[in-house]
Amino acid sequence: MTDLDASARAALDWVRSRSDPGPNLPVEARVALHFHPEADSSGTSVLGSILGRGRYLSQFATGTSNGGLTAVAGGDRWLWEQRIFNHAYDRAAAVLRPVYGALDIDGDPYGPAPRFGSAYLRLRPEVLQRTTFAYPDSTYHPISFGVADRMGLLEAYCRDDPRREEPNRHCKEPDKGGTAFARDLLDYYVEAHVHGGVRVPEDVEAIVLDPSFDDESLLQAARHSGITVETHPGYRAEVGQIAAHPEYRGPEIVEVAKRIASSIAHSNLLSPVDVGRARRCPRFDPQQVKQVWHCLARFGRSW
Repeated sequence: MTDLDASARAALDWVRSRSDPGPNLPVEARVALHFHPEADSSGTSVLGSILGRGRYLSQFATGTSNGGLTAVAGGDRWLWEQRIFNHAYDRAAAVLRPVYGALDIDGDPYGPAPRFGSAYLRLRPEVLQRTTFAYPDSTYHPISFGVADRMGLLEAYCRDDPRREEPNRHCKEPDKGGTAFARDLLDYYVEAHVHGGVRVPEDVEAIVLDPSFDDESLLQAARHSGITVETHPGYRAEVGQIAAHPEYRGPEIVEVAKRIASSIAHSNLLSPVDVGRARRCPRFDPQQVKQVWHCLARFGRSW
């Protein structure tokens, strides 16, 4: 196991003390780190940066995120980490803070948390031993926590499953009359916090990409580094599919999706590569592009 500094050990010990007893994680469980592999608004390839520096860094270190940009002293994420890890990281350098991902327990080929990107790194199983878990996401102020051998939180996670018509194979049947899970499908995941850093390629089992990703030089670089490169079935949505759900992210986001389709995709069909190109185009607001991605992730695949 990777050597952990004092802050990481303290965080792991604290979360363990708060974790409900329960089953160990199944042997097939993994942590996935979602990201958008294309260039960001600065024109820098995200996948290229990960491969080049040999690390997957947290928002505190990169200053970028596919969620909220609150990883600063006194910001929301800073305060959430204070609460979850009992101030363990208050004085830690940014590069030592945990990396956020999600628990892959259901075997979804698209990964457990597509809200945060069309691609993901699937980490090696040994990383689980230095990972803590929370349910739901830390933005919802979770009270259920876990470590690899104390995963009582899975009972709450499985009870809330909005996709389940039959009991999940890792879950107990919920009590009759339980409250239905009311959140978006994109919000349904177990949050994971990897302590001690993520080395690339040493901690990575595979990179899983959308089939539309077409930077062959980066694909070759990933393979050359020893990482397995895989593809999932792919996200595709006609603009009409997004327009049929104006309540999802708002009618203004439907209009942005139409503009991306006409000016970038030159088609009524959107894929992640089109959203990636819009992300680095100054004519589009990055936050609105993120909302278009949510629409594509939600309606551009089967669940």
